[in-house]
Amino acid sequence: MKYILASSSPRRKKLMEEISSDFLIDVSEVDETIPSGYSPIQAVEYLAHKKGEVVHNRHYDDLVISADTIVVFNNEIIGKPKDEDDTRRILKELSGNKHYVYTGCAFFYKENVHVFNVKTDVYFCELDDELIEKYIASKSPLDKAGAYGIQDNDVYHLIDHIDGDLNNVIGFPTPIIKEELKEFLNKIAK
Repeated sequence: MKYILASSSPRRKKLMEEISSDFLIDVSEVDETIPSGYSPIQAVEYLAHKKGEVVHNRHYDDLVISADTIVVFNNEIIGKPKDEDDTRRILKELSGNKHYVYTGCAFFYKENVHVFNVKTDVYFCELDDELIEKYIASKSPLDKAGAYGIQDNDVYHLIDHIDGDLNNVIGFPTPIIKEELKEFLNKIAK
């Protein structure tokens, strides 16, 4: 049995190395449209499952791990910004407020499937226009859910603090994945 990571994210790949040094990457190209009426938790678990299922169909005898991360503010999912103006709008909304980051994770092995989610509370600093413009000019927030990456915090100081797992905000809650994986492997070994 090999581990297969169903993600093209370089950040997830790096964090997966904490779980296993021996894994393959197989990316699922899926439509990420969320069915209407889904809560944020249902949405993130749905997307993780959908991404993993496609790869599982190609690697039935291997253990597939998939993940999807969303940012939620005022019970609305904030995706990747469309452009610089959208980035500006999102950062101004999050400024001085608390929001949530959810990562849905799914494991697939033969007929066994396990889906779960992890939540982290993120508290943004009050962001002034100058900081927002410098951050947008870096191009870093343009491809990230919520228009920011926590790994940019050392340079741009966007986040005051978090309650929960830092790796979850990056998009792959490694300590929790390790715990869940151990339980999953024990279950399928019986």
